[in-house]
Amino acid sequence: MEPLSNRRKQVEKKEMTFAERAYLPAIAQGLSITLKHFFKKKATIQYPEQTRERSSVWRGLHVLKRDEEGRERCTACGLCAVACPAEAITMTAGERKVGEENLYREEKYAVTYEVNMLRCIFCGLCEEACPKAAIFLQDDKIAPARFERDEFIYGKDRLVEPLKTTETK
Repeated sequence: MEPLSNRRKQVEKKEMTFAERAYLPAIAQGLSITLKHFFKKKATIQYPEQTRERSSVWRGLHVLKRDEEGRERCTACGLCAVACPAEAITMTAGERKVGEENLYREEKYAVTYEVNMLRCIFCGLCEEACPKAAIFLQDDKIAPARFERDEFIYGKDRLVEPLKTTETK
């Protein structure tokens, strides 16, 4: 029966040489590929002894800043949460009570402030939206690896900048 396309190709069975039967060309080709990889730049680094150079536009972990008197700057206005395209920021606002003037700068403060690091895309829009310059992305820190999803929700205990202690002796 004749095919319709008329593109028949005759296949001839060639006799293999001794080298081909012993797989010598294939072994030489494999060795040449291995030798090429010896001289290529390594894709991995010896972490933590070596650290990878970061891009100039790198943004790291969030930090809630304090003012020069050690009070929290965040006033829970919610602009950072509104600006966040990934909806990674949630907060609850509260009113400052009498006697808490040394803790919070304004009358309103964030009772809870959470950033979900699994949702965050580190775009920096929260930093740009904040009118009080309370939230920043630190470029020297990265989110460490964790095993549980709950550990990636950073609360105020992890976000607020630690108090600067002055030693008086």
